[in-house]
Amino acid sequence: MTLALTLVILFLAVLYLRGWLHARSASVKRIPVWRAASFFLGLFCTWVAAASPVAYLDGKMLTAHMVQHLLLMTFAPPLIWLGAPVLAMLYPLRAACPLFRWPPLEKLGSILAHPAVCWLSAAAALVIWHIPALFRLGMQSQTWHLIEHASFLVTGLLFWWPVVQPWPSLPRWPRWTMLLYLFLATLPCDVLSGLLVFSDRVAYPMYLCMPQKSGLSALEDQQCAAALMWTCVTVVFLVAGTILSMQLLSPRNSREVMEVVSI
Repeated sequence: MTLALTLVILFLAVLYLRGWLHARSASVKRIPVWRAASFFLGLFCTWVAAASPVAYLDGKMLTAHMVQHLLLMTFAPPLIWLGAPVLAMLYPLRAACPLFRWPPLEKLGSILAHPAVCWLSAAAALVIWHIPALFRLGMQSQTWHLIEHASFLVTGLLFWWPVVQPWPSLPRWPRWTMLLYLFLATLPCDVLSGLLVFSDRVAYPMYLCMPQKSGLSALEDQQCAAALMWTCVTVVFLVAGTILSMQLLSPRNSREVMEVVSI
């Protein structure tokens, strides 16, 4: 399974690189180097979470599992979208372009890209997969484990779509609402992190049976994992919110912002 995931990631990297090089040679809608680097870094984060040695540690330490979760939902998706992958892959996938204009597919895409759907899907994936019974199911079954990771990545991509607004998406809501969008997204993480950090018992008993080579007890490992999620999500969302604020307050958008504030 690890080899298959690695090959898929390499295939996507080659597909993107081919389209990126074509766009640069054609000098049309050129994608900057920093965007290409962002895309490859996003793919690397995905590989680290799903196919690197870190993937073997998630059954032994909750902290390792949380690192996977953060890479797949919080770090990889915005990096991938910043790489403008749709624009880069237009040339390699040009034969499939008519399919993307199929009305039912366009309708489905419109529904999935709605900010409310994006927010709810990410929050649901976060909460559902941390319910002890479902968490245990994902750890005991390789198939369900793969589904869990896929749901983290897919809902992460959905969540960051309206925030990053990669080509060819258009804002569905005013851009300033993305600040509220990000703030509200911290609430499920805060609640879950708080419950795990301040709990006096281990929420996932399977880790009680695992040898703790890190020197942490199962309870300390749980607290470390929750603190890691709390800190990383807060910092990443704060950075994203700061960038959005700077864009809104730029000279191009200052008049629009003042009109919104005056309402």
